[in-house]
Parts: sequence; structure tokens; C-alpha cells
Amino acid sequence: MKKKFLSNLLLLIILNLLIKPFWFFGIEVAVQNRVGEEMYGFYFSLFNFAFIMNILLDLGITNYNNRKIARDHGLLQSHLSGIVPLKFLLSIVYAAFVFGSGWIIGYSTVQFKLLAVLVINQFLSSFILYFRSNISGIQLFRTDSLLSVLDRTLMIIINGVLLWSGLMNQPFRIEWFVYAQTSSYLITFIVVLSVVLYHSGKFRITFNRQNFMVILRQSYPFAILILLMSLFNRVDSVMMERMLADGKEQAGIYAQSFRVLDALSQFSLLFAGLLLPMFSKMIKTGENTDDLIRIASSLLISVAVSVAMAGLFFNKEIIHLMYGDSPAISPLIFSILMFGYIFISLSYIYGTLLTANNSLKALNILAAVTVLINVSLNIVLIPQHKALGAAIASLASQSFYAISQAIIARRVLKVSLHVILYLRILLFAAVVLFTGWVLEKNLHWLNAFIVFIPACMILSVFTGIIKPRGILKIFREA
Repeated sequence: MKKKFLSNLLLLIILNLLIKPFWFFGIEVAVQNRVGEEMYGFYFSLFNFAFIMNILLDLGITNYNNRKIARDHGLLQSHLSGIVPLKFLLSIVYAAFVFGSGWIIGYSTVQFKLLAVLVINQFLSSFILYFRSNISGIQLFRTDSLLSVLDRTLMIIINGVLLWSGLMNQPFRIEWFVYAQTSSYLITFIVVLSVVLYHSGKFRITFNRQNFMVILRQSYPFAILILLMSLFNRVDSVMMERMLADGKEQAGIYAQSFRVLDALSQFSLLFAGLLLPMFSKMIKTGENTDDLIRIASSLLISVAVSVAMAGLFFNKEIIHLMYGDSPAISPLIFSILMFGYIFISLSYIYGTLLTANNSLKALNILAAVTVLINVSLNIVLIPQHKALGAAIASLASQSFYAISQAIIARRVLKVSLHVILYLRILLFAAVVLFTGWVLEKNLHWLNAFIVFIPACMILSVFTGIIKPRGILKIFREA
């Protein structure tokens, strides 16, 4: 299982490094620079509003399905028969709830028009993720890896033409960005569905109310968890847009740094996507998960610490490189969110382990408390500190959530504390901090940054977090 994890992780990383950085830092940055912070903030707050409600499209079915299929591949056809029609019904509920909530909080006609397209995009995205959960559930990780970057690849092509081809005779509009997403999702939806049908064979769509209720009873804890996590990850931009007179602009400023955090979180999500079916199978068969936790932690958290330190030393230069002239507060927001990535990474490991163990009651209680902390801090901090206040609230809630998950995993599953590993990570952080300080003081920032990246890799080996011999040994195993 360790060998499968590492080999498929390598493929995922290669594919995502080829595609997603250009999407986040090429296309999205170019779009925001073209349309301006206020107009991008207008889109960003609406996107997060639709994204938070996204759970009504799924109600935890995707995670529930992935866990079930990973444990019994023979369930693929029967699950498709029952779940596909249920998700279509949920899409109607989702659309009604989004538009109703938008009307209650006072969205304008212009906002509703863009929101309607975003609803369609969320519908397509939800089905793509559901179909992919079947593919990874039957352990076709390489196929899933290729499909995971298809939508972004298509978006890069379409938006690239709109941004730089010179075919359009007018300034770039944020609506074009949204329509390009729709086209890309639709093509990906067709491709992913075809792959699933190839492996499942024909299936009959059955509208069985009793079967729907069985699925929902088993999946609703996943739904509550995803909703709560979406709230404390995404509600800040919605709150800023509604609470502040310059809310759209502040949401746009926050989006500058959040985009980088979101891109990094996608990298961590690769780990979770591989770990969930693996943890599920290992727990079912009684295998010890400590080695897999240790490998995932050493790889992911060493990267997260390096990112946080880079965000500390090179924040001004990175923000200026991406956006040119920007508000003076932007670099500080960037640094705070980058430190939050350490805790997001920790959460993806222990949260995935607890999800695989079906410890959803504990996770939901913890997530609910985290939402209360996040919203309360946002209410207090946003009026005075605006986007900076939202960043502080995000860091505080993410750290509480991640550390609490690790404690719960220790108590519920009796997993090792990995004390030596985390002591090495603390040593690594201290050495990287000193290295970054020396480089910043003695070199031009670009030269310092170029040296800093390989230095972090070398130091991760030097401090014993990454053990090349151990990884090579795993690949040599039969």
C-alpha cells in the first residue's frame, strides 16, 4: 500500500505541477489583473457563496461512495443506479436554496445572472467529482490522476485564447471566465461519465424512495462535515462583501492571497484523494496505518513549512510579481494565510484518517466548533481590520481544527504520536527560518528565492524528515 501511495502520488504531482500552477498563477491572476480587484471580488464572493451551498448537491454522497466502493468494488453498478437520480433531485434543491438565499441577503439582478451560471458549474463539478470517486474507489488511481487535470487543462486553453489571442474586440469580461468554466466542465463531465460506464457496464436509473433514504441516512454525516468545512474556509469573502462598504474590493484583496492558499490546498487534496480509499481498505483489513501516516506527514508538512517560510521572507516580492502595485496590507495577509497552510496540510492527513474510520460524529462536532470560532472572529475583526481580519480568523480556526483532529485520531485509533518526526519538523522549521533570514539579508530576493527552494529540499533530508533510502526501499518491495 505504501508503494502504491508513493507511485500514484508521484504521477499526481507531476500532472498537477504541469497544469494547476499555470491555472492559478497564469490564468486566474491574469483575469484578476484584467478586470480589477472590485470586479474580481464581485465574482469571488458569488463563487464562494455558490460553493458553500454546494454540499446540497452532494450531501456527502461522494465521500460515502468512495469509501464504500474502495471496500467492495462489486457495489459500483448498484450505487450508480441509485445515486445518479438522487443527485439530479438534489440539484433542484440546491438551485432553489441558492437563489432563495441570494434573494434573502439582497443580491441584485446582475449578481443573480452570474450566480445562475455558477450554479450550473457547481452542478457539473459535483457530478465530475462523484464519477471520479467511483474510479478511485476501484483503485484506478492513474486514470483518476489524468482526469483530475482535464477540466483545468481545458479552462487554460479556452481562457488563454480569450485573454491573449487578440480575437476579442473588447476588454476581457468576468462573465467570459465563468462561461469558459462551464464549457470545460461539460466536456470533462462527458469524458468521466464515459470512463465510469466502461468499467461499470450499463446500469438502470431507479427512482426508489426507500433506497434514496438509505443512502442519505448513511451519507448525511459526510454532508454536514463538508458543509461546516466549507463555511469556515469560504464564508469570509461572503461576510466581507456583505459587511463592508468596500466589501467587493476587500474580497478582491483577500482573493489575491487566498488564490495561492487554494492552489496549495489542491496539492494537499491530492494526498487526501489517495489516502481516503487506502486508509479505508487498511482499517477494514486491520492493517497498521502508522507507516502511511508517517510518510504522508513527512512529505506534506515539510512542503507546508517551506511554503510558510517563503511566505514570510518573500511576501512583498511575490505579491508584487503577481499583481504589480497592490494595497500595502496584501503581503501581510499573504504571510498569515501561508502559515495557515501548515495546519490545512495536517488536517488533510488526520481528517482523512478519521473519515475513513467513519468517526464523523467527532469530526462534525469539531467542525461546528471551528465554524463558531471562525464566524465569531470574522464578526469582530472584519469591521476594523477588513481583509487582514479575515486572514487572522482563518489562521486561528485552521490551527484549532487541525490540532484537534490529531488529538482525536490519537484517542480513537490509537495511532502513534510520531514524536520524533514532529521534533524533526520543528528542527527543520528552525533551520529553514535561519536559512531564509541569511539569504534575504545577503542576496537579491529572486536569487535568494531560487536558492531557498533547493535548500529546503536538502534540509528536509539533512534533518531526517525525508529519508530517500526508505522511499527507494518501498519502491523495491515486491
